[in-house]
Amino acid sequence: MCMQLRVLAVASLLAFSASAMAAPQAAKKELTPQQQRMSTCNTQATGKKGDERKTFMSSCLKGDTAAPAPAKQTQQQKMTSCNKDASAKTLKGDERKTFMSTCLKG
Repeated sequence: MCMQLRVLAVASLLAFSASAMAAPQAAKKELTPQQQRMSTCNTQATGKKGDERKTFMSSCLKGDTAAPAPAKQTQQQKMTSCNKDASAKTLKGDERKTFMSTCLKG
C-alpha cells in the first residue's frame, strides 16, 4: 500500500509539472507593432547585403512605401553594356574610345 501511494504521488507530481511547463508555451507573447514591422522588413530584406540592406531596412522600418532606388551597376556590367552599345553603333578608333569613356562615367 505504501508503494502504491509513492507511485501515485510521483505520478501526480509529474502530471502537475508537465502542465506547469506547458502553460508558458501556450500563452505566446504578442509582438509589438515595431517588432512585427522588424520581422516583416527582415523577411523582405532577404538576399540584400551591406549598404543596400541598411538602406532598405531603414526605409522599411520608417514605413516608406516608395520603390527602392535601383542598384548601381558594377564596373563589369557597365563595361558590357557600353561595349554592346558601341558595337551596335559600329564605332571605331577615337570615336569608340570617347563613347566608352563617357558611357562608363555614367
